Amino acid sequence: MNTSPLPPLAPPRLPDGLPPLDAGSSAHSARVEAHLLEQIAQRPDGILAFDVWMAQALYAAGLGYYAAGTTKFGAHTPAGDFTTAPEMTPVFGQVLARQVAEILRAAGSQTVLEFGAGTGALAAALIPALRALGLDVQYRILELSADLRVRQAQRLENLQADVQWLDTLPDAFEGCVIANEVLDAMPVTLFRWDESGALMELGVKARADATPPFEWAQRPASPDLHATVAARMPALPGYRSELNLQAEAWVRQMGAWLKQGAALLIDYGFPQREYYHPQRAAGTLMCHFRHHSHDEPLVLAGVQDITAHVDFTAMADAALDGGLDVLGYTSQARFLLNAGLPEIVQELAASPAHTEAHATLSAVQKLISEAEMGELFKVLAVGRNVDPPLLGFMRGDRRDML
Repeated sequence: MNTSPLPPLAPPRLPDGLPPLDAGSSAHSARVEAHLLEQIAQRPDGILAFDVWMAQALYAAGLGYYAAGTTKFGAHTPAGDFTTAPEMTPVFGQVLARQVAEILRAAGSQTVLEFGAGTGALAAALIPALRALGLDVQYRILELSADLRVRQAQRLENLQADVQWLDTLPDAFEGCVIANEVLDAMPVTLFRWDESGALMELGVKARADATPPFEWAQRPASPDLHATVAARMPALPGYRSELNLQAEAWVRQMGAWLKQGAALLIDYGFPQREYYHPQRAAGTLMCHFRHHSHDEPLVLAGVQDITAHVDFTAMADAALDGGLDVLGYTSQARFLLNAGLPEIVQELAASPAHTEAHATLSAVQKLISEAEMGELFKVLAVGRNVDPPLLGFMRGDRRDML
């Protein structure tokens, strides 16, 4: 078994230009590092598969990035690490409401289920917008982070809406499911083709007398992993990338409980032929810390976000495997324009009560610009007993590219 550091991957180091850790964050990261080192020590070969390492770094009870009380979101919050579309402007949710309303009416339901609701910004925009469209919805949230649940409850309490938090997946559901920037945060399996063309799985091992206390390790891929990767791309020596097998399983499982309605999966990513393009030889793994992005996942354990882009072909295939239909796939820009963004912006601009027109237009531009979120982010709709075309995919549907 080869456990030497991988030639194209330098030993982990804290990237230049990142803000310094405050004392509390430094102490918390040290606790998370100790937990991860314990996990590594329990492995017979001293290697923790990266998907397990990522799951622990993000979700370990009371320690992980999403399971501890750290500030994660916010465009204007120095302690925040990233900003999502709903936090940029409520217009995102107001436009999305039009598509949600169409799905609810087609499903004969008034129930929305949001996964990973963040600060509650999307729900805070969606619920009033759906009311304006004649739907007083039952809003359900499945959120793993206890501190985010508290923030969501505080933000939504004045809406006087039927909002409930779930602890588990429903046994059966009819309505509209929303997952905005959820798939990218699910733990991924890392792989690399070595110089001889053999497939290796990447993991993490302890690094003696060094900071950070982790380094990369590799071991031969299992037959199942080799078969899955080989079916998606040719062997390219030195090529490194990811599989989001947990996200695929989540989408596939949706077929067991989504009885009627549709799910809107919104995230950054590519169809498979672009995801495993020869020029994308370092993969898509990305970390976020205090609004700085970098590609060193083995540093700042527990205090930085770790994400990977989404292979939307794999998600569509998983939906089909689960018995769901693929109802639409397009860019975020095209989806928002189809769903009524121009009309909503015009209505806001004409309203005398709207006093932040410039900020709104600036945020909207980021949502649809090819240089910002408009092209990188995609929207995939999957469901059952809902007939396409859906509003957001009336023009520019790219299902043929999956």
